[in-house]
Amino acid sequence: MEVSENKKVKYGMWSNVCYMIQQAWKSHKSVLFLIFAWIGFDMTINLLQLFIVPILLNKMETHVSLEELIKIILLFTAGLTFAGAGRAYIQRNQLFGRIGVRIEILMKIHDKINNTSYSNLEEQKFMKLREKARRSTSGNNEATEAIWHTLTNLLKNSLGFFLYFYLLSKVHFFIILLTILTASIGYFLTAQANTWRYRHEKDVDDLYHKLNYISSRIRDRTFAKDIRIFQMKNWLSDLYQSFLKKLQLFYIRRECIYFGSDLAETILHFIRSFTAFVYLTHLVLQGEIHASEFLLYFSAVNGFTTWITGIFSEFAILNKQSFDISLIREFLEYQEPFHFQDGKTITPVKGETYEIELQNVSFRYLEAKQNTLKHINLKLKKGEKLALVGLNGAGKTTLIKLICGFYDPTEGCVKINGQDIRQYNRSDYYRHFSAVFQDFSLFAGSIAVNVAQTDEKIDMEKVKTAIEKAGLKEKIERLPLNYNTHLGKEVFDDAVELSGGEMQRLMLARALYKEAPIILLDEPTSALDPLVESDMYQRYYDLTKGCTSIYISHRLASTRFCDRVILLDKGEIIEEGTHESLMAANGTYAHLYHLQSQYYQK
Repeated sequence: MEVSENKKVKYGMWSNVCYMIQQAWKSHKSVLFLIFAWIGFDMTINLLQLFIVPILLNKMETHVSLEELIKIILLFTAGLTFAGAGRAYIQRNQLFGRIGVRIEILMKIHDKINNTSYSNLEEQKFMKLREKARRSTSGNNEATEAIWHTLTNLLKNSLGFFLYFYLLSKVHFFIILLTILTASIGYFLTAQANTWRYRHEKDVDDLYHKLNYISSRIRDRTFAKDIRIFQMKNWLSDLYQSFLKKLQLFYIRRECIYFGSDLAETILHFIRSFTAFVYLTHLVLQGEIHASEFLLYFSAVNGFTTWITGIFSEFAILNKQSFDISLIREFLEYQEPFHFQDGKTITPVKGETYEIELQNVSFRYLEAKQNTLKHINLKLKKGEKLALVGLNGAGKTTLIKLICGFYDPTEGCVKINGQDIRQYNRSDYYRHFSAVFQDFSLFAGSIAVNVAQTDEKIDMEKVKTAIEKAGLKEKIERLPLNYNTHLGKEVFDDAVELSGGEMQRLMLARALYKEAPIILLDEPTSALDPLVESDMYQRYYDLTKGCTSIYISHRLASTRFCDRVILLDKGEIIEEGTHESLMAANGTYAHLYHLQSQYYQK
């Protein structure tokens, strides 16, 4: 398996710790207070457990009364009970604040995804950061919640280290040096095993990504027909098994490495314990320490080892969690090419029409070798109905996305009412558009919710009017729950499924409900039958009345209902005019029109 190079993170470990503390202080201060309270109770338990037996043994050596022994036992028992109850109470209740902090960060991630510039969603770096940020907030074992557990353990181990260092310094520094040396070597070997795993983490993530992709496609009902018709079952199964085998080989190799490091740790533990036992026994025989002190110091050696390895381990965990938090911060701070809150406000005015102009616009997708659009000069007049036609790949949809403000041109500019759209708050600019795209979205909810795109303060009269204009009224009102009928079988058991043509009309109703001054329709009738499509053409003028509109279609017969037709070819405008003028010119448009019409005529 190929080794992945470690990525240099933008923020350091302590910077990320401070960031998380700031997030907790803003939303859930209890997270920070409970950390120190838990450490206090836990260290009390550790010290009581360390001293109880040596103290009792020392008292027995001095022949104290049974009554005094019982008092000491009761005192230690009460202390352990109180501290244990306090620690258990905090353990149960600290979870709420930690989850709260994680959810706050998760909501920031969702806001970033929903509000980021559309062009970011197509950048590979942004998508990888998005996936990592999502994973790092997906559960209590992930960095944004687990870091509090790590910080708690790190502080506890550090406090324990200094206390036990002070205790063992009363015996001999040889014991301290032996413990630190063996613990450090053991940790170093374990760290090497973990480093090997981290270096291969990307490769494992890639394997899981491929396995999940294949698994999701097998489960996806939209792929079920193709899998059966094209007999893809064996191919997909073999592909899945090959990735699974690679993953299995990785885990076998990883466990072998871990076994080696664990064996070395066991040997070091034996050397440390045996040496400490012999040395402390020697001190007892020399009369330098009592038997009770022997027990105290020998227990302290093992405890001291735990604190040392704990510090090393928690630092390693914290470093990894810091890496994840750094990626989250990079994602949240990902550069926005558009203005949002810092842009000028522009509010659509009901009843007002708008002019859109493209001045010398060229556009090239990221990593593309050539421009998709080349030197487009186009003015969409107020209230005009424009048809945009051309063969596949001509750049029609890209042009629509530029007009919508999803992209900024590589060259030139897009203007609304004579003003460059780049100066405006892009969210405000989006409010000027209603659109039906080829790849439309359906949300699990009622038909009314899908039309209104909200579940609050839905204007049912507007919903019904939009549905009727889109030609879907008869279908909807035949359903048992009418406009409250659910869509989305993934969520609702009683959901219905609309046909492709019905879905297109529902999306058209959604666009009409918004009542935006500019309407964009990208192949809005591609899934409709000829009769319904013809009816839609007849009503197209009324549907877009009072609006500036653009209509994209491969079917050139639809263009006669528009004021002007633009023919795109290879990213350039090659013909422009009304349907009649273009037919009279007998150019490319006329040729394509006759080519399409002959299939209907024959």
